[in-house]
Amino acid sequence: MKESKSRANFSGKLGFVLAAAGSAVGLGNIWRFPYLAAKDGGGLFLLCYVVLALTFGFALLTTEIAIGRKTGSSPLTAYGKIHSKWKGVGVLACLVPVIILPYYCTIGGWVFKYFALFAMGSGSDAVKDSFFTDYIQSDVSPIVFGIIFLAATAFIVISGVDKGIERYSKILMPVLLVLIIGISIFSLTLSHKGADGVVRTGLDGFKIYVIPDFTGLTFKKLFMVIVDALGQLFFSISVAMGIMVAYGSYVKKEVNLMNSINQIEIFDTAVAFLAGLMIVPAVYVFMGKDGMSGGPGLMFVSLPKVFGSMGKIGNFIGLLFFVMVLFAALTSSVSVMEAIVSSMMDKFKISRNKGTIIVTIYALIVGTIVCMGYNHLYFEVKLPNGVTGQILDIMDYISNNCLMPLVALLTCILVGWVVKPKVIIDEVTEGGYRFGRRRLYIIMMKFIAPILLIILLLQSIGILRI
Repeated sequence: MKESKSRANFSGKLGFVLAAAGSAVGLGNIWRFPYLAAKDGGGLFLLCYVVLALTFGFALLTTEIAIGRKTGSSPLTAYGKIHSKWKGVGVLACLVPVIILPYYCTIGGWVFKYFALFAMGSGSDAVKDSFFTDYIQSDVSPIVFGIIFLAATAFIVISGVDKGIERYSKILMPVLLVLIIGISIFSLTLSHKGADGVVRTGLDGFKIYVIPDFTGLTFKKLFMVIVDALGQLFFSISVAMGIMVAYGSYVKKEVNLMNSINQIEIFDTAVAFLAGLMIVPAVYVFMGKDGMSGGPGLMFVSLPKVFGSMGKIGNFIGLLFFVMVLFAALTSSVSVMEAIVSSMMDKFKISRNKGTIIVTIYALIVGTIVCMGYNHLYFEVKLPNGVTGQILDIMDYISNNCLMPLVALLTCILVGWVVKPKVIIDEVTEGGYRFGRRRLYIIMMKFIAPILLIILLLQSIGILRI
């Protein structure tokens, strides 16, 4: 394992935990989690999510970080070191961030645009119904803001592991946490009298968010809530996309892996909960239950209207919100690019600088095509999961709905049945550290996780419909 001796490392456990948490806390938590929680009965979704995070999510997160540290390799080469006949899993795992990076930077560019808008005191412009649609359909602006976001991502990655990823994670993550907590508390203090004369408060929205709603609950509805929570976990903990394997490869042998994994779980789940607490009550106060069903457009369409309804303070709160979202998007984007760059460095023995430049050029070209998918290259296609989409949606569907469950399933089979869980357990317990939830881990990897992943995969590709 000569490679691991000269391999860059996080300086310590704190750097690793913050970097890994930074990867996990991205647009998936702040954008996707709140609207799923609102759609799936608030507390019911939260309950399913927490149970799955402590079982399914824990097993996959532990596996990927341990594989990374054991092999001292990036995702592209790590799986081949675990078992020579399973190199293909590494290729699939690396393909996921390759597909995600260009469109993630495009969405990051959208966030940057809204940040700039509120920073200039023009947040009221975003309240218009057609603003978001008009913006993403414009020729130049989305490309320019996407390039700025991509450049910021590349700058951190090219700076290296300890001087780039770790250093900026230590700055961005504490600021991000303070902003989320501050906006969440403010959200609970809101009160507004609607056109119907009913006064809605942030605490009313909080109750809707945290108290499970079992009204009309059927097996089909419960199944869909579980599937939504399961799908959200991939976004929330950054598994099945090579990121945690790459970050795990930078962890020193003396670091207590189980302790670090527990902290990442707590940090991520807390931020996901706070993201919902920040958004759901505020949207409910000013837009009622109807506004909470805004879907993915919740952040770019519904929330600006909420900020606009707050009066003069709305622009300032909107600015803080998009600063926070920008930080979250950036830390995740860095981890996605790092998974690709580290794979290129390991496989092709090139420098970090050269690898980052190649990946940046690729992301620039494909990201431009993604932006043009809303104007000059616009088309619609019906996807197997029933969604009608265009270029960005197709890339998102292939990476998130198909490849990620497949990578996770193959990882479970490899670890659970081929090389056996002992390979991971030995890595986690190296140095005499305790492996908490050991029995749970073995049961999850061998039986429960594969079954859940097969169901998720069949549902994603349209074969299973309940």
